[in-house]
Amino acid sequence: MPRQQALNSIMEQIMSVYSVSDNEGPLTDLVEDFLEQQPHLTVRRHGDTLVASTNLGLPKRVIIAGHLDTVPVIQNFPPRWLEPGDPAIREDVAKGHEFERVMWGRGATDMKGSDAVFLYMAAALTNPRVDITYVFYDHEEVSAEQNGLRKVVEAHPDWIQGDFAIIGEPTDCGIEGGCNGTMRFDVITHGIAAHSARSWMGRNAIHDAAQVLNRLNAHENRAIEVDGLVYQEGLNATLISGGAGTNIIPDECRIHVNYRFAPDKTLAEAKALMFGEETSALAAEHAYPHLGNGEQLALGGVFEGFGIEMRDESPAARPGLKNEISASLVALVKERLGADSKPKLGWTDVARFSQLGIPAVNLGAGSPLLAHKHDEQLPESDLLLMADLLIDWLS
Repeated sequence: MPRQQALNSIMEQIMSVYSVSDNEGPLTDLVEDFLEQQPHLTVRRHGDTLVASTNLGLPKRVIIAGHLDTVPVIQNFPPRWLEPGDPAIREDVAKGHEFERVMWGRGATDMKGSDAVFLYMAAALTNPRVDITYVFYDHEEVSAEQNGLRKVVEAHPDWIQGDFAIIGEPTDCGIEGGCNGTMRFDVITHGIAAHSARSWMGRNAIHDAAQVLNRLNAHENRAIEVDGLVYQEGLNATLISGGAGTNIIPDECRIHVNYRFAPDKTLAEAKALMFGEETSALAAEHAYPHLGNGEQLALGGVFEGFGIEMRDESPAARPGLKNEISASLVALVKERLGADSKPKLGWTDVARFSQLGIPAVNLGAGSPLLAHKHDEQLPESDLLLMADLLIDWLS
């Protein structure tokens, strides 16, 4: 079967299976059945995460990973092929793809297109120049503690070992190195409840939130160069809540903040900028903002003097382009696409590999600008472009 036809067939099958986070099981079952049919692979499963490996005794191993879950649907499931000229094809997608079909639907770009390529490679690459470990995992689109890759690394660290890794996040088949780190936390102001007719008897926590917003407005979000790539930081309020009734002076207000930080910082260094340095005494008293610690007072940093409750935190990853294996991939992408490597501004699981000491990059089919959109779509030739690129690199 021609490569494009085989890729399209795999894409159709995995797109047709609903796999919003918490519902990955049926797709994991389908992928497991497919991988079990490949005699050159050893297939293992942990929960709804699959790890399939070649074991050729080669000196190097590359890990190729893709998540199986999607964000919730927005009237974009079930999927369908759009024929050339279909008005549902976006103008930016149609440009350069006027005479080909486009897959439309939830997950087309994030990231079932890359999954389809990885599954094709798992079947077709029987004699690669390096050993390969394929990872198909669940719960990437939700909180870090649910992440299937994290769980399998903790439960079976021997399954996830290698010299280099690729995450199939959509990048238009180019390389996006490293990623920003991210943390989410509530900044809490406290007041005194009172009847709004006698407001002077209380203290308004929502009014005090203005100080938090002023600090956010005053903060300078910088662009920071790391190993030749420039990462843009961002510190933003994303939610605000407070009050118990329309005639009650609120005694608490919470401003939910998201900090995206460049990979020149560790997670601890980023938290120190927000909340001040953690001392051994604070650590011993569980008095520093950490996940599960509840509300703690920020003793320094941007939010000094305010209560902080951590909600989520994930480290950044440096670009991962400074080794022999990645250099050859960078050169091939430059030759084929004429594209230089870019920074990944969002968080991805390259950070998880970085924490394991495994350099990793993002490389996947489809535009990153279409991820999570209601009209996610992927031209079929993107599947072929990505497959040709990676198979030639690994053959």
